[in-house]
Amino acid sequence: MAEISGGEVIARMLQREGVEKVFGIIDGTYFGFYSALHRLGIAIVTPRHETCAAHMAGTYARLTGKLGVCMASNGPGVANLLPGLVVEQADGNRVLAVTSARRPGIMYPDRGGTYQCFDQAGVIGKIAKWSAAASAFERVPELLRKALRKSYEGRPGVVHLDVPENIMNGKTKAEIAFWAPHQYRQTGPIEPSSAQVASAAQILIEARAPMIHAGSGMIHCGAYAALRRVAELLHSPVTTSWAARGMLPETSPLAIPMPHVKLNHKVRNDADAVLILGSRIGETDWWGKPPYWRQASEQKTIQVDIDGEMLGLNKPADLAILADAGRFLELLGDELERREGEISLEGRRTRAAGYAKAIKEDREGWDKALSDMAVPMHPAHIAAVCRKVFPEDSVLVADGGNATIWAMFYHQVNVPNTVLSTFKFGMLGAGMAQAVGAAVARPGKPVCCIIGDGAMGFHPQEIETAVRLQAQVVYIVLCDKQWGMVKMNQQFMLRPFKTMLFKHLDPHETINADLGEIEFDQLGSSMGAYGERVADPKQLQPALERALATGGCAVIHVDVDPVKHMWAPGLIHFKKMHEEPKG
Repeated sequence: MAEISGGEVIARMLQREGVEKVFGIIDGTYFGFYSALHRLGIAIVTPRHETCAAHMAGTYARLTGKLGVCMASNGPGVANLLPGLVVEQADGNRVLAVTSARRPGIMYPDRGGTYQCFDQAGVIGKIAKWSAAASAFERVPELLRKALRKSYEGRPGVVHLDVPENIMNGKTKAEIAFWAPHQYRQTGPIEPSSAQVASAAQILIEARAPMIHAGSGMIHCGAYAALRRVAELLHSPVTTSWAARGMLPETSPLAIPMPHVKLNHKVRNDADAVLILGSRIGETDWWGKPPYWRQASEQKTIQVDIDGEMLGLNKPADLAILADAGRFLELLGDELERREGEISLEGRRTRAAGYAKAIKEDREGWDKALSDMAVPMHPAHIAAVCRKVFPEDSVLVADGGNATIWAMFYHQVNVPNTVLSTFKFGMLGAGMAQAVGAAVARPGKPVCCIIGDGAMGFHPQEIETAVRLQAQVVYIVLCDKQWGMVKMNQQFMLRPFKTMLFKHLDPHETINADLGEIEFDQLGSSMGAYGERVADPKQLQPALERALATGGCAVIHVDVDPVKHMWAPGLIHFKKMHEEPKG
């Protein structure tokens, strides 16, 4: 028997899981853990804030398909970690959080006045898929196996193991059996039955106007080619959730990009059969209800999900299939190819051509803003220019209120899994760390982060992290010195007629909606990044090209027109989304 710490047990188990990186800030309370990671060659990526560790882990998991691991020390470290865990759980990213706790006997429950103590496992248990605290060294392997089993069951999310510092760091004589992952959790895809595949094919072949709706679950199975094959065999339009943009290249005649909100409503009302893949059909998908979707009684619904709790959750399913969506699509594609002669395409081609015409008309209308060459610049220019200068497979991170909307409407996604935001949470500031996490996940590729000046103020310290890690992240900060989305809402609440007439109110007519200036280019330079400031749209592309040429982190401060920035496209749709559908 050899002496081993609880922290080393965890590190060795993660090594068996293939973990290559762990995100977190080092602290003596879990030295036994991170020192073992270091010895085992598992990289420790250290941000400047624990919230950012969670975002980096979630981004890393989403982009690589691997387990994202973050760590935090007891008390304040865990408290700082909480906001990040809330977001990663909401957005469905596979994250394991390992935290230290005070020793048994003074917490669980708190003895009363215990330093740096709160119910860490209980609090995280309220927001995560699963959370537990180890009460003894002997329980560490068992509980970590359970955490990992839960992590790979159903919809991805956050799991958590809390380990007292004396167990984490103290050494115990023990003979530990390190099991392989297949010995304690499912490692293969969940298969649909042949009858389910045949039934789904029959519904989709017989339909007059089938459609496919893909959620972010499709990212986790990575079945982009299988989706494209099925869509093309059926000549079926594909809509997505915001988080799943680019499942088909948005140049495809079958792709219905999310910014075309009215067209999405039309496609979903035209369809008499819908195949839903890896989506809960939540609020940003209008709950699957009329008037945004066709009446359920008039629309045959096939829903495929790896999590049984998602089946029929918000929209009734005529055929509910518990299976890996990627494996289901492979088998469905085989069945459709076998029956290809039965698929009538004439009407489907006509509908797809009509949808393509609507997309072209929308785009022509939106692109009129690009002829506005006023200074400070119209925010439409930013994402449009980024599309020209960044490689097509670069990750785009969109952060902020109106900044995210401008980015979404003027960016085209042609490579799957290259758009990041906090689509289910709208968390300001997360993009600072997501961008670094993306650079770690995909080394050698530049990352574009479009972010508002309000959002940038939440975690600007992560510029230093990007510089230290030699991560090629270009932060493009849309600066209007206001809480733009909030200010727009205030204007309509306080002075609706004046707002409609003049497009803005005087400063004293809104409530605490204005901000002072931060020179973000100078802030970036102070941390070692390349910094530049532009206000003229003609200077934006050269500035971005100079930033990319550095090969490192850059911060481009972009002065945008504050009034034009407030009037982001599609705002009426976002307002209506918060209303319960009437149908």
